[in-house]
Amino acid sequence: MMHHTYIPSGVCSKKIDFDYEDGKIYNLKYIGGCNGNLKAIARLVEGLSFNEVVKRLEGNTCGIKNTSCANELVKAIKEVM
Repeated sequence: MMHHTYIPSGVCSKKIDFDYEDGKIYNLKYIGGCNGNLKAIARLVEGLSFNEVVKRLEGNTCGIKNTSCANELVKAIKEVM
Protein backbone atom coordinates (compact mmCIF):
# COMPACT_ATOMS: atom_id res chain seq x y z
CA MET A 1 0.00 0.00 0.00
CA MET A 2 1.25 3.49 -0.89
CA HIS A 3 0.63 6.75 0.95
CA HIS A 4 -0.06 10.25 -0.39
CA THR A 5 -0.17 13.64 1.32
CA TYR A 6 -1.67 16.69 -0.35
CA ILE A 7 -1.77 20.31 0.81
CA PRO A 8 -5.12 21.76 -0.32
CA SER A 9 -5.62 25.36 -1.40
CA GLY A 10 -8.57 27.69 -0.91
CA VAL A 11 -10.35 25.56 1.69
CA CYS A 12 -10.43 25.22 5.48
CA SER A 13 -8.61 21.88 5.63
CA LYS A 14 -4.83 22.10 5.86
CA LYS A 15 -3.80 18.61 4.75
CA ILE A 16 -5.24 15.52 3.08
CA ASP A 17 -3.68 12.10 3.75
CA PHE A 18 -4.71 8.79 2.25
CA ASP A 19 -3.41 5.35 1.36
CA TYR A 20 -4.03 3.69 -1.96
CA GLU A 21 -3.58 0.35 -3.63
CA ASP A 22 -4.68 -0.92 -7.04
CA GLY A 23 -6.27 2.44 -7.84
CA LYS A 24 -8.47 2.43 -4.72
CA ILE A 25 -8.47 4.86 -1.79
CA TYR A 26 -8.15 3.88 1.88
CA ASN A 27 -7.66 5.57 5.26
CA LEU A 28 -8.55 9.08 4.10
CA LYS A 29 -7.91 11.74 6.74
CA TYR A 30 -8.29 15.50 6.55
CA ILE A 31 -6.46 17.81 8.95
CA GLY A 32 -8.57 20.87 9.72
CA GLY A 33 -11.87 21.75 8.10
CA CYS A 34 -15.39 20.67 9.01
CA ASN A 35 -14.62 17.61 11.12
CA GLY A 36 -17.92 15.76 10.85
CA ASN A 37 -18.41 16.36 7.13
CA LEU A 38 -14.86 15.33 6.30
CA LYS A 39 -15.11 12.15 8.38
CA ALA A 40 -18.28 11.35 6.44
CA ILE A 41 -16.51 11.85 3.10
CA ALA A 42 -13.74 9.53 4.30
CA ARG A 43 -16.26 6.80 5.14
CA LEU A 44 -18.12 7.23 1.86
CA VAL A 45 -15.03 6.92 -0.36
CA GLU A 46 -13.29 4.10 1.56
CA GLY A 47 -12.36 1.36 -0.90
CA LEU A 48 -13.71 3.19 -3.95
CA SER A 49 -11.70 3.42 -7.15
CA PHE A 50 -9.98 6.69 -7.94
CA ASN A 51 -12.17 7.03 -11.02
CA GLU A 52 -15.36 6.66 -9.00
CA VAL A 53 -14.25 9.24 -6.41
CA VAL A 54 -13.34 11.70 -9.17
CA LYS A 55 -16.67 11.10 -10.91
CA ARG A 56 -18.65 11.74 -7.71
CA LEU A 57 -16.73 14.68 -6.22
CA GLU A 58 -15.09 16.67 -9.03
CA GLY A 59 -16.41 20.21 -9.33
CA ASN A 60 -18.03 20.29 -5.87
CA THR A 61 -17.85 23.78 -4.36
CA CYS A 62 -18.17 25.18 -0.84
CA GLY A 63 -20.15 28.39 -0.41
CA ILE A 64 -18.79 31.07 -2.72
CA LYS A 65 -15.44 29.27 -3.16
CA ASN A 66 -14.64 27.70 -6.53
CA THR A 67 -13.47 24.52 -4.78
CA SER A 68 -14.20 22.44 -1.67
CA CYS A 69 -12.45 19.90 0.51
CA ALA A 70 -14.06 17.19 -1.64
CA ASN A 71 -12.83 18.82 -4.85
CA GLU A 72 -9.36 19.18 -3.33
CA LEU A 73 -9.39 15.41 -2.73
CA VAL A 74 -9.98 15.00 -6.47
CA LYS A 75 -6.88 17.12 -7.14
CA ALA A 76 -4.88 14.94 -4.73
CA ILE A 77 -6.06 11.78 -6.46
CA LYS A 78 -5.18 13.18 -9.88
CA GLU A 79 -1.60 13.76 -8.63
CA VAL A 80 -1.38 10.03 -7.96
CA MET A 81 -3.11 8.96 -11.16
